[in-house]
Amino acid sequence: MSLTTSPYLLYSDGKGNIFEDTSLYTVGRSGWDAYPVPPEDWIPLPDGGSLYELPGRRGIGIDVDTGDMRLCEKGWAVAAFIPPAHTGLFLAAYETLPEAPTLPLFCYTAAGWSDGVFYVPAVRIESDIRQECAGFDQTRVETGVDTLLAAYPHNRLVRHLAENCALTYHCPAARNYFMGRWECPIPSSPACNANCVGCISFQPETETIPSTQDRLTFKPSAEEIVEYTVPHLETAPYPIVSFGQGCEGEPLLMWETIRDAIREIRRHTSKGSININTNGSKPDAVRALCEAGLNSIRVSTNSARPEVYLPYYRPNNYTFEDIVESLKIVRGFGGWTSINYFVFPGMTDSVAEYEALRRLIIDTDLCMIQWRNFNIDPDWYLGKLGVVDTGECMGMGQLLELIREEFPALRFGYFNPPMERIHGDYAADFAH
Repeated sequence: MSLTTSPYLLYSDGKGNIFEDTSLYTVGRSGWDAYPVPPEDWIPLPDGGSLYELPGRRGIGIDVDTGDMRLCEKGWAVAAFIPPAHTGLFLAAYETLPEAPTLPLFCYTAAGWSDGVFYVPAVRIESDIRQECAGFDQTRVETGVDTLLAAYPHNRLVRHLAENCALTYHCPAARNYFMGRWECPIPSSPACNANCVGCISFQPETETIPSTQDRLTFKPSAEEIVEYTVPHLETAPYPIVSFGQGCEGEPLLMWETIRDAIREIRRHTSKGSININTNGSKPDAVRALCEAGLNSIRVSTNSARPEVYLPYYRPNNYTFEDIVESLKIVRGFGGWTSINYFVFPGMTDSVAEYEALRRLIIDTDLCMIQWRNFNIDPDWYLGKLGVVDTGECMGMGQLLELIREEFPALRFGYFNPPMERIHGDYAADFAH
């Protein structure tokens, strides 16, 4: 369902009702500026997407009659949340009024309306269906929770995943675990060695936005980890177990426990993949985990440039070079390496970032980029980084095309691949 013109701008009445303004075409935001969105960039809002009103913000659009950009004064601006497996190409474009509150930690993609359909500028970056809404069965999740709590009555991690992650926050990874499939989460660290501006599990009291979930409050033992992950690896289709989740700090701070758990897991089963999602801050710890049997690593970053990375992550006792070294170490052991790359149109697609990303791919022999939508208020983010001018940008679509052309072996995606995809048909829609 392709468009020949941009869709109409959306606005909210502030009471949860959304309308189209047929006098304005929707535009997109890149960095600080608003631009027309190429018609071919629009796709119908995918299932599992949702719309937000943006209080204290007026949407920017192109006047249908004059072609000039102007504000929509009819109500608040509207943005879309696009579900996992999709990457946004433009942010919602709006003017922020002085009294506007900081937006909570979600992604804010442009959105419009045409012929009865909501549209967003985005691409499907991943064929995997593991987090699609239609695939979740709440009855099966709840049955799985009851079954596994009964099977592991004293395991604090299983209880945390059940009561907090699956039933309270509806975490897709935890819900999949209790449905007996695919990637199983292993939160392991209540502490962190970074102070990320947009941390989803901890925000200081001085900030007006809340964290989106509570952080793990205990240090699990290796025995607790092994108890529920070995059966998952033995029985689940396309199994992965992953340290490092949104409900914890930095797992490498618990590397000794993780090392012991990996060793014990591999004494019991050779099946599946053992992965860690991390900031990559402790290369020596990563080496120890590889020696124990770690199969893959995903290192999160908002940028391939230290000058953009450091003011966002605000690291304690580690450097940007450490995360690069961690990627190199895993590749040296023959492991799979990904970056969890926070996409911010107008920063990610800048010429300077593109050149830095190229160097990172080459220097680390990177296997995969997970093009993740950045869950953060755009104004707040750029303000925290002190970015006034994002520099020359090429557009997200062109960036994706250039990287794909230069590095044909580099995989694009949104999720950690299981062994079957790593060693077999990467493009296969394996989750079916």
